[in-house]
Amino acid sequence: MLVKGCSSLAQLKQIFIFQDVATTQLESLIPHSYIIEYQPGEIITHEGEDLPQQLLALITGKLEIKKTAASGKETLVRFIPPGELFAAPALFGNSISPATVISQISSLILTIERDALLKAISECPEISLRILKVFNQRLQQLHETVHGLISERAMVRLIRLIQYYSERDGTHSVAEGEVLNTKLSYYQIARSIGITYEECVRLFKKLKGIIIYKRGGTIIVENWQQLELTSQLTQ
Repeated sequence: MLVKGCSSLAQLKQIFIFQDVATTQLESLIPHSYIIEYQPGEIITHEGEDLPQQLLALITGKLEIKKTAASGKETLVRFIPPGELFAAPALFGNSISPATVISQISSLILTIERDALLKAISECPEISLRILKVFNQRLQQLHETVHGLISERAMVRLIRLIQYYSERDGTHSVAEGEVLNTKLSYYQIARSIGITYEECVRLFKKLKGIIIYKRGGTIIVENWQQLELTSQLTQ
């Protein structure tokens, strides 16, 4: 972890909730902000620990959110892409970290003192609406995840996970098909949809001809229509 000083105006504008906010209002936040650099594998917050009252957002990099059950089993909740908030209780809740946040690659974290942010919100209510939009999207994702774990087969959960990350983070084209911009290892996928590593490998083998999985977590979708058809036939 390396504290690099106050943020720049350009860095603030990379955060979703500050896009289109007036420059003068953003400039007032700079003295109350810090940029912190984390290396791959570094833990940013531990589940259950007290958090300072501040906004936390990712400027560059990629974060992994994990929760641990009483049995010790870890569940991968989601990935945080650049521009998004995380650790919401530090800002609006009980200031206790709801999960463990890990820097998956070299990442820059933005922090802003709570009082300074509330003042900015009072001057620009649009910020609060954007925050609500972020939380609403996560609540919808949670509902879909819970529904999937209760009522859908593992194959359907896998396909829905792939579709989710393609819609959220996008894809790019290669000769074989469309590559997810987010890399997902077998382990990460298994922990996300509640199955074992071995079952995850078996599911990908069943999707041969529709999806290509490459070492390092690269996922290439060869046929989106066939993928969706598979999910419908599996239900």
